Amino acid sequence: MKVTSNGIQIHVKDQGNGTLPVIFLHYWGGSSRTWDDVIAALPAEYRTIAPDLRGWGNSDAPAAGYALADFADDAQQLIDALNLDRFVLVGHSMGGKIAQLLASRRPRGLAGLVLVAPSPPVPLAMPAEARAAMEGAYRTRESVGMAIDQMLTSKPLSPTHREQVIEDSLRGAPQAKLAWPQSTSLEDITLDVAAIDVPTMVIAGELDRIDGTAILEAELLTRIPHAVMRVLPATGHLSPLESPVEVAGIIREFVDGIAQVNAASH
Repeated sequence: MKVTSNGIQIHVKDQGNGTLPVIFLHYWGGSSRTWDDVIAALPAEYRTIAPDLRGWGNSDAPAAGYALADFADDAQQLIDALNLDRFVLVGHSMGGKIAQLLASRRPRGLAGLVLVAPSPPVPLAMPAEARAAMEGAYRTRESVGMAIDQMLTSKPLSPTHREQVIEDSLRGAPQAKLAWPQSTSLEDITLDVAAIDVPTMVIAGELDRIDGTAILEAELLTRIPHAVMRVLPATGHLSPLESPVEVAGIIREFVDGIAQVNAASH
């Protein structure tokens, strides 16, 4: 299905009909498909909502508008369009930074936040040559393959998943590919995230070479009140593809815990 946001069409997968919907925001280079195995491992009665972020998958790719605020606005428009009274927000990597900004606005109905290998709220610090390499990472099949092997994963992906990552990465609009390394990853939302006031679960990969546990402990857990971190053994940055059952298990425990608290308070 398509949802209109800020004049563009966002493609969304909306499945199930549970009372506490879970919204999934994908990483830079991914699409709603990134979450398929995680969603499949959740109970069938869950309602799951996974958009393709602007510039990725089947969503429109405007010429400009790839700041964190633009992505967060799209997610809010989606929440409004679906009339969600309560929901849990899940974000992976870039999607995790978008989720942090949206959660910091304290949107009505937000019940909990799950950050999967999230990009921390501080500007992404990296040498100029590494940033240049990042800008070219999604240009060719070969460059995506190198990114998968050298940066994104610790566990080998299945041939199907590897092909999916290559397809999704190549399919992104050129302006969406460049925006993250050149500007969006440099945004500083450290002051914003102090306003997050919902239960927050951070899921980190033990072997993540991009947003490792030490970075998340120093730059995320110190800034988001009451955030708790769980570490997935032998897992890299693409945990929704490397360890989907484990990611789903933590999300399920978290969501069910919120649902129980809600039930007890009514």
